Amino acid sequence: MFLLRSAFWLILAFLVMRPGVDVTGAAASISEDAMARGSQFVAAQISGIECQDIQCLGGKAIAAAALRSPQSASTPMHALPAEHAVPMPRPRPSRAG
Repeated sequence: MFLLRSAFWLILAFLVMRPGVDVTGAAASISEDAMARGSQFVAAQISGIECQDIQCLGGKAIAAAALRSPQSASTPMHALPAEHAVPMPRPRPSRAG
């Protein structure tokens, strides 16, 4: 029974994550759509706030400026290969001869 259950889940996982399926294109479009809808919702909530003092008006202006800046879900910085700060191979110490 264990082998049948394992085979079932392995086959199911292969069908879901089979090679050759482009997942990044769909994920990018879903991410852009979610960011656009979220920023529209936040902008609507911020515009609904009534302000009387300068602090509130300044906060609304900062939030509006932050929502206008282009935000895109792209490759994070840590995905880039790191440059080696230490030379490879490391030089031998002078005391080693």
